[in-house]
Amino acid sequence: MKDVVLAKSAGFCFGVKRAVDMVYEQIKKGGNIYTYGPIIHNETVVEDLSAKGVRIIDGLDDIKDHDPGTVIIRSHGVEQAVYAELERCGMKIVDATCPFVLKIHSIVYEKSKEGKQIVIIGNADHPEVQGIMGWCETPAAVIDTEEKAHEFKTDKESIHIVSQTTFQYNKFKQLVEILLHKGYNNNISNTICNATEVRQKETREIAKEADAMIVIGGKKSSNTGKLYEISCQECPNTFHIGGVDELDMELLKGAERIGITAGASTPNNIIQEVYTSVRREF
Repeated sequence: MKDVVLAKSAGFCFGVKRAVDMVYEQIKKGGNIYTYGPIIHNETVVEDLSAKGVRIIDGLDDIKDHDPGTVIIRSHGVEQAVYAELERCGMKIVDATCPFVLKIHSIVYEKSKEGKQIVIIGNADHPEVQGIMGWCETPAAVIDTEEKAHEFKTDKESIHIVSQTTFQYNKFKQLVEILLHKGYNNNISNTICNATEVRQKETREIAKEADAMIVIGGKKSSNTGKLYEISCQECPNTFHIGGVDELDMELLKGAERIGITAGASTPNNIIQEVYTSVRREF
């Protein structure tokens, strides 16, 4: 019998579950319902909401092309300008922004008003980072590689560093260390979500002991991608799948210990399907 280990931290985090629940609550109330961008990076959930009549607003320019209704702001958060445009177009706003992300918005808004250069450790293309940038009173610098950290410079005396909530913790520390040696007056807010740190740490620990690892989550999910990177570092035999239909049992046959983890936007039923299928096969 093979040993199959499922991470205790796998699946929806607080912020994602809260956002998804808020959409389903609005569906019960009826009317035109929209989410600002996909509510989470999980195709199964997004397709289910679409089947129930929930439509997606793709950006600022897309708002005016929709009839008035209720717009749910996803857990990633949005820039200030989005709220103003939604109100201008007569939309009712239900704000499902994760409280940890709202905290970052508050930090960068206040610190940039004080004249500090905001440095965001994260992926510039991620909607959470784009939202954070929209709360800075002056342009923010976004850094996600050692090369960018070494190249960073500003004419401001002080910088304030924050992080995308789902950024890899060890990498965050490495990039901060580089910035600390640049001679600026540094202030650091470690805004990586605690659930993210726990999930990454558990993934690393399981992967160290595993012969094969399965990481479940959407291919566009940033936090799932980070788990995949971490797992690959400890267990080269790591597979990133969206669900049980992408699971190739042949790749697991030589493994005696199989680890399973999942990103924060992966529903529990998908995790259980994969876990049950692996246990049944072996």
